Amino acid sequence: MDVVHLEIGEPDFDTPPNICAAATKALDKGQTHYCNSQGIVPLRVEIAKQIERTRGVAVDPNRVIVTPGAKPIMFYSILALLEEGDEAIYSNPLYPIYESMINFTGAKAVPIPLREELGFRLDVGELKSKITPRTRLIIVNSPHNPTGGMLEESDIRAIAALAQEHDIIVLADEVYENIYYEDKPFSIASLPGMLDRTILLSGFSKTYAMTGWRLGYAVVPPGLVDSIVYLIANSVSCTAAFIQHAGIEALTGSQDSVPKMVEEFKKRRDLIVDGLNAIPGISCFRPKGAFYVFPNIKKLGMDCNRLADYLLNEAGVAALAGTDFGKYGEGYIRLSYATSQENINKALERIEKAAAKLTA
Repeated sequence: MDVVHLEIGEPDFDTPPNICAAATKALDKGQTHYCNSQGIVPLRVEIAKQIERTRGVAVDPNRVIVTPGAKPIMFYSILALLEEGDEAIYSNPLYPIYESMINFTGAKAVPIPLREELGFRLDVGELKSKITPRTRLIIVNSPHNPTGGMLEESDIRAIAALAQEHDIIVLADEVYENIYYEDKPFSIASLPGMLDRTILLSGFSKTYAMTGWRLGYAVVPPGLVDSIVYLIANSVSCTAAFIQHAGIEALTGSQDSVPKMVEEFKKRRDLIVDGLNAIPGISCFRPKGAFYVFPNIKKLGMDCNRLADYLLNEAGVAALAGTDFGKYGEGYIRLSYATSQENINKALERIEKAAAKLTA
């Protein structure tokens, strides 16, 4: 069966040649052995410089932790911070590991809905109402997976004020920091006093099309460094040294590939949003970042899981149900436009025909 794959969340571009060459050079120089569990110092230094350039705050490289992909930062941070009886507030819908890891620790997962009428932003007043004396962690992701929404600077400032008032750590997932289409995302770590209560998560997978390389990092409060490094040493030992050298090249070498990729993503975004909004029964918010759309499918008269199955089996389009990202995803599906414009057009034609059968 011919299937158009819109379910996969990774850039369809190749890793830039200079990054691949740096990895090859590192291999040729014998960078194939165990290394520092926290990450090699030269890469941590460059990450610290990058954070200072982009967030305007000085970062000690000793607070930088490198991991095989950004996902382990989510895993280790939640495991280090939470235990039974604690509470963590997280955006919903959101990347699924957050909810599952909170539950795994025995803590209580407290969802804060992202509302379409707010451009898939959270309501800060609603967030405030969910904070209790047991709240240890607030998780935010901007630009956002799965909706493509982005928090405004006023939202970030309000979240920071609440975190400081109630002595709460914020896990800021900024892995899509360089994939935005209008205003640049505002980082909570840039605010006075927030670097010491923020786990700033990012990585190389999205910006540099390095998903399979598995290279992520975080800047964490000083009191968390030893705990997270201890978890790394006792699970994966370290991140491959030659891949970390490729990361140095990614940060210090040519950045030409990044704006070109984002420009193409913007064209694809407009193509898929305009196409979806032209289909009766579907409406679609225009994302401000990342490379996903989260169309509203409520008027098609089918829940999102059944619709995802229907699109796959009847139309040959692979999509993800909104509830794969949390209970507030009901009524939506996630489509990734990290694929060619040809594939997007093909998918739109198929979705339109499938939707027509449901609304006839």
